[in-house]
Amino acid sequence: MTKPRIGFIGMGLMGRAMVECLQAADYPVTVLGNRDRTGVEEALARGATEAPDAAALTAEADIVMLCVGTSEQVESRVYGPKGVLESARDGLVVIDFGTSLPASTKKIAADLAARGAAYLDAPLGRTPAHAREGKLNIMAAGDRAAYDRVKPVLDTLGENVFHLGASGNGHTIKLINNFFAMTTASAMSEAFALAEAAGIDRSALYDVMAAGPNHSGMMDFIRNYAVDGQIDLAFSVANGAKDVGYYRQMATDLGLHSRMSTAADATLREARDGGAGEIMVPELVDWMDKNLGKEPK
Repeated sequence: MTKPRIGFIGMGLMGRAMVECLQAADYPVTVLGNRDRTGVEEALARGATEAPDAAALTAEADIVMLCVGTSEQVESRVYGPKGVLESARDGLVVIDFGTSLPASTKKIAADLAARGAAYLDAPLGRTPAHAREGKLNIMAAGDRAAYDRVKPVLDTLGENVFHLGASGNGHTIKLINNFFAMTTASAMSEAFALAEAAGIDRSALYDVMAAGPNHSGMMDFIRNYAVDGQIDLAFSVANGAKDVGYYRQMATDLGLHSRMSTAADATLREARDGGAGEIMVPELVDWMDKNLGKEPK
């Protein structure tokens, strides 16, 4: 059978790795990048085509995939001049692989449905290296019939592929997951920094904490940098701040007040706004070392 034509928007580190995986599986791919053309040129060298805008890409695709950083960027590609919505039609499936606000997701899904197209929110877990190998975790939600149609493509990209129900559920679960992860990472970074200030060996602190129910993969990511200088989690403080901010906005949209996200939100924003937005989350240990004795500005 002829494989569906893929239109891929967003050629950052994750996007270009996903495109490489799709091309290795012989899917025809059309790409649309932004300022950095590195991923676009790599895809073109492997046989992809390039679209001049999102509307042209959508017109040529059976499935449109977006892998961009924010809800604002998703909406600009969907609603902007020569956007996805302009070429949406019956049978088209649009998938947002980013981490977006559920309220935005539901609006886009409704607007695409009015044109006969389906929208899936399918945020990702794991790294670009996993994407290249087709081993992502994919948290999909939205129209079940559309999900079933694109499941073979998702299985190419993902080792663990979930359907989580109604539109927005994927982004909701992803934001809850990232809120919890960033809270744990921030707390563990402070724990190491305070131990250092008190003259406690970091390895000793970790050994005690990891022997009990506190032990987690996120703790290990922070420990591996704090003790060995090794970065296993290539996720920036700026991205962490964005995701926790989205989590808090999601809570507000639901008429709720999030108490537990307050400290992680303030910490990540302080680090980002102070010029440390591009450091990786495990490097918060260093930031804490420098700032634990200072009052936030």
